[in-house]
Amino acid sequence: MTSTGVTDEAEGSGPGGYAAARLRLLTEGARSGPPRRRALAELTDGWLAGLFGAAAQGHTGVSLVAVGGYGRGELSPRSDLDLLLLHDGRDDKAVAALADRLWYPVWDLGIDLDHSVRTPQQARKTAGEDLKVHLGLLDARHLAGDLGLTASLRTAVLADWRNQAPKRLPELRDLCAERAERQGELRFLLEPDLKEARGGLRDATALRAVAASWLADAPREGLAEARRRLLDVRDALHLATGRATDRLALQEQDQVAAELGLLDADALLRQVYEAARVISYAGDVTWREVTRVLRSRAVRPRLRAMMNARNGRNAGKPVAERSPLAEGVVEQDGEAVLARTARPERDPVLPLRAAAAAAQAGLPLSRHAVRRLAATARPLPTPWPAEAREQLVTLLGSGRPTVQVWEALEAEGLVTRLLPDWERVRCRPQRNAVHLWTVDRHLIETAVRAAGFARRVHRPDLLLVAALLHDIGKGWPGDHSVAGETIARDVAARIGFDGADTAVLATLVRHHLLLVETATRRDLDDPATVRAVAQAVGTEHTLELLHALTEADALATGPAAWSSWRGSLVADLVKRVSGVLAGEPQPEAETAAPTAEQERLAVEAFRTGGPVLALRAQTEPPAESAPAPSPSSSADGPEPLGVELLIAVPDQAGVLPAVAGVLAVHRLTVRTAELRSVPLPDGVEGSVLLLDWRVAAQYGSLPQAARLRADLVRALDGTLDIAARLAERDAAHPRRRGVEPPPPRVTVAPAASRLATVIEVRAQDAPGLLFRLGRALEAAGVRVRSAHVSTLGANAVDAFYVTRGEGVPLPGDEAASVARELEESLRG
Repeated sequence: MTSTGVTDEAEGSGPGGYAAARLRLLTEGARSGPPRRRALAELTDGWLAGLFGAAAQGHTGVSLVAVGGYGRGELSPRSDLDLLLLHDGRDDKAVAALADRLWYPVWDLGIDLDHSVRTPQQARKTAGEDLKVHLGLLDARHLAGDLGLTASLRTAVLADWRNQAPKRLPELRDLCAERAERQGELRFLLEPDLKEARGGLRDATALRAVAASWLADAPREGLAEARRRLLDVRDALHLATGRATDRLALQEQDQVAAELGLLDADALLRQVYEAARVISYAGDVTWREVTRVLRSRAVRPRLRAMMNARNGRNAGKPVAERSPLAEGVVEQDGEAVLARTARPERDPVLPLRAAAAAAQAGLPLSRHAVRRLAATARPLPTPWPAEAREQLVTLLGSGRPTVQVWEALEAEGLVTRLLPDWERVRCRPQRNAVHLWTVDRHLIETAVRAAGFARRVHRPDLLLVAALLHDIGKGWPGDHSVAGETIARDVAARIGFDGADTAVLATLVRHHLLLVETATRRDLDDPATVRAVAQAVGTEHTLELLHALTEADALATGPAAWSSWRGSLVADLVKRVSGVLAGEPQPEAETAAPTAEQERLAVEAFRTGGPVLALRAQTEPPAESAPAPSPSSSADGPEPLGVELLIAVPDQAGVLPAVAGVLAVHRLTVRTAELRSVPLPDGVEGSVLLLDWRVAAQYGSLPQAARLRADLVRALDGTLDIAARLAERDAAHPRRRGVEPPPPRVTVAPAASRLATVIEVRAQDAPGLLFRLGRALEAAGVRVRSAHVSTLGANAVDAFYVTRGEGVPLPGDEAASVARELEESLRG
């Protein structure tokens, strides 16, 4: 006997007890999913009933009730047990002793327990005060004891829920919205919480509660399967981690995928995202219906009677007003629905027309309308008629309302019917922290952003379709821009664009990354850079479209992908390329003469024999011909683009790593760096190295120039050990353990410049990375002419223009050798 008076066998510590049976069940490879959850619940039911029977001898008016997830029989391997000990209130002392005899064996096995001891009146009162308690009691299930007591509570709780629905359902909706705001959307998160995030298991449970109210019901198609899939993933997660966790962390996704028999972590995430999409859409539809019903109930009886009186034949039945939106489409009860005269089986354009009308009116597209369209609409001919293409463009150009309408079409498979290539990008994860969305949602978000630029371009239809298709190649192996170009040509021809427009769309998809990558990684003063972009783009009209697409794409990616600084670089590149396309004469490649300030700093550096610094804030003044401000622009005037840091120092070895190291020590982010030798005025022998950098503080304010100069002097004379300082800081603030980043990659960009060899570095961003690269380049014996530093999330993409000591590009073999040395230094 244990201290609680329960036998070892009942407690589960014996070889044939609950613990051993539970372990056997969880390690059986053949049984998983719903069968295992049912078997685990049944096993637990029997064990708890045995505990209750042994402990409750002589007790009456008491029952043991499973609530919440356990009440639904959804026991994952590490789930806690939600239990209610229900009693009639006649002997509180005996009930407390009984509770101890029940709870302690559960705790002794290390199982988490969420327990309560209440009378039916207390349970109902607590439920009335706490919505979460009420939700748990809706799933109450009898385990042992007085069945009549449990049944009466279930009946009363359900009646309370239905009677209080007009008050409780808005409260539940707000609870779901608050949780979504806190946890994010399950279908877009790289490390989602399967339970708490929007579209997760809690939302699925909320939809069951709405259905139990009889006020509204959730769409049932696919909902049970989506819930089952998330539960299966949670089971595998519990087994993989050995913990009661609902967060699908990156480092555990491959193991969970293997447990479920899936190909890889991406296949796992696609299944999770698809399930979350089904639950999210069901939630949207259900909460709209709840709102509609509650609003209808709130209409005053007199007003309802007046509405009925206007329709003599249907007196006594309220008739919703129907306002026309487009041919075959009307507004009713805050939704776009099909008109009574609509004939989808004769009108193949109706799905797009209805979607466009709904988005233009800012209305959701009725689920019943979408289902009818999916079931009866004729397929569009190939190529599409002009009206279909125009309706697609109208839908894409409607801004934010496009998203919910597109999701309604997706829910019934209409998108993949219209655009078969969409299937490969649907719910496809993007394993890059810069991206906020899956590939399919990113494409729609890009169209939403592009709609805001429609007045900037001469062909907004081409811009919007390019926005929809620019990443369509991500569903195929290889370079997604190359694959996307082929797909874009096929789609454009299918939806009815002529040959010239198809060629423009293909160019936009093929080169949608060209402007931002060139502007941030290449020397814009090099004529070869500008000519290469002009040759790829072809025409000024295409350049105009590509500029707008570039900004829309970046804004739809996430906050790390666009900034005033990036925008200014892209705008500068576009201006230069536009000049080439317009036939304006281009300057020959030559080093610009130093400005008066640069010359002054150079002379001062030579005179003092040490570095001289100047800091100056940089802003982009508004131009009269500039395009309309984007959502990233400041409404109060020009935004700072960073700070220009000018450094002049007598020409010597080690300047680049010294400056980069000092900036890293002071937590300054380097955006661009240009290095060149400046001859001194006539009559003065020697030269000075001039460094023109754009920097920004990671946080806080910029350090004073005097402090930077003092540390630079020490770094150059060797009394400041930059490497030791950075290592010391890293040791004081160790990075959190996470997924191992991919190895660095260093390549030579072919034919990027006639003035220098361009070496591209792609690596995990880290404090002091530019310092390490500078040291490696110094060790390789090359001279850095300029550096273009770009960081996207955790990824650094840097380009270095390097030459031999005499200022000429490196031969091919030597350039490849330098790239290898640089890569090896980063790997080490």
